[in-house]
Amino acid sequence: MAGSESKAAKDLTAMMETTMQQLQSRFQNLSDQIISKMDEMGTRIDDLEKNVGGLMTQAGAEEHHKANGLEERPSWPKH
Repeated sequence: MAGSESKAAKDLTAMMETTMQQLQSRFQNLSDQIISKMDEMGTRIDDLEKNVGGLMTQAGAEEHHKANGLEERPSWPKH
């Protein structure tokens, strides 16, 4: 009977190791996806900050032109 209990314990241990490896793999995949999304979001935020800064600079330049009575003209290229 000790032999069958030992085999059952070994089988249970093997099953638990497999389950833990699967969980570790899933956790790693989710972790990688989260980090990738955070990097992507960081890049988008950086781009947004640059665009807002550009718009603020442009608005400041336009305000400067208006204050000095200069002709207002868009700064983007015409096609």
